[in-house]
Amino acid sequence: MWQPEPAWERLPGGSSPSAYGVWLAHEGGREVVVKRLLAPSDTTLPELADWRSFAWWEREAQVALHGLVAETSGLRGPVTIRAEEDDEGITLVQQRVADAANPGLFVARAMGRFARTTPPDVPWLATHQLRDRLRRIERRGGWRTLARTTLADVADHLWHQRSSHLAALEEVPQVLQHGDPTPANLRGRSGDDVVAIDWSSLGTGAVGHDLGLWALAAREDFEPLLAAYVDGLADPALADAAALAARVTSAYTALSRLDWALHQVVDGEGALAGKYSHPSVAPYVLSMQRQAAQIEALLG
Repeated sequence: MWQPEPAWERLPGGSSPSAYGVWLAHEGGREVVVKRLLAPSDTTLPELADWRSFAWWEREAQVALHGLVAETSGLRGPVTIRAEEDDEGITLVQQRVADAANPGLFVARAMGRFARTTPPDVPWLATHQLRDRLRRIERRGGWRTLARTTLADVADHLWHQRSSHLAALEEVPQVLQHGDPTPANLRGRSGDDVVAIDWSSLGTGAVGHDLGLWALAAREDFEPLLAAYVDGLADPALADAAALAARVTSAYTALSRLDWALHQVVDGEGALAGKYSHPSVAPYVLSMQRQAAQIEALLG
C-alpha cells in the first residue's frame, strides 16, 4: 500500500473524494508538492469514475501529463516533475508554487485572459459543472435546511427557477475555465499570469462562471471584479453574458454552501437561528450576504 515518506510535511488541501493527501517534500535541492490521488472503488461516488463529470478522479493528472495549461495565458499550471501510476492510484509530483498574495482584481483579469484560450481537443474536460452540482443536491432533496431559515422564500424561489437559470448559462459563449478558483488554488504569479494549482475541474463553461466562484472569496466587490474580468476578455460585447453567468454561479453556489454548512450543525443543541455565528457556518453566512445584490438581481 502506498504511504508518504516520513520526512514529508502534510499540507492543507486535498479534501476531494479522490485525494488521499498533499505533502511538501524536497527533491534535488528544490521544494516539491506531492499529491496522492486514489482510484475509485465500488464504494466511492460513481461520478469519480466518469470522465465526463467534474469529479473525475484522474483529470488533474491527465492535465499535467498532457501539459494542457503549461503555457496558457492568464492562468497557467505549475511545473510537473512526474506522475506515477499504480494499481491504487496516481502520485503527482509538481514544483511548489509560492504564495504571491495575488490581489483579487489581478486574478479576475487573469481569468478573463485565460477564458480567451481555445479549449484543448480532449474529450474529458469538465462541462455543466453547476448543473451537475445542483443535480447532486437535488438527489438529497434540495436546500432542505435553508427552508427552515428566514431565507426560505428566497431559496424556494431560486430553487424552482434553477432550470431556467441553468439554461441561460448554456446559451452564452462557452469558454475554458479553471473550475475551482479559490485563493488557495490561484496562489502563484509569473509576470502577468497567475500560477494556479488543482486543475481537477478544468473544463468549459459559461463565460463568467469562474468569476462567479472567485467573487465568493475575493475581498473586492462584484462590480470591480466583473470590470477586471471583462477587461481581460478584451471583448466588451461579452460583458452582459459574463455578468449573468457570474451572478447565477455566485448566487446558487453561495446558497448551496450555506445550506450544506447549516446541515452539518442542524442536529446540535439549540435553535437553528442561533447557529449562524457557529465557526463552521459564519464564513458561509458572510459569503452569502456579500452576494445579496446578485441574489436579488435573479429574483426580479
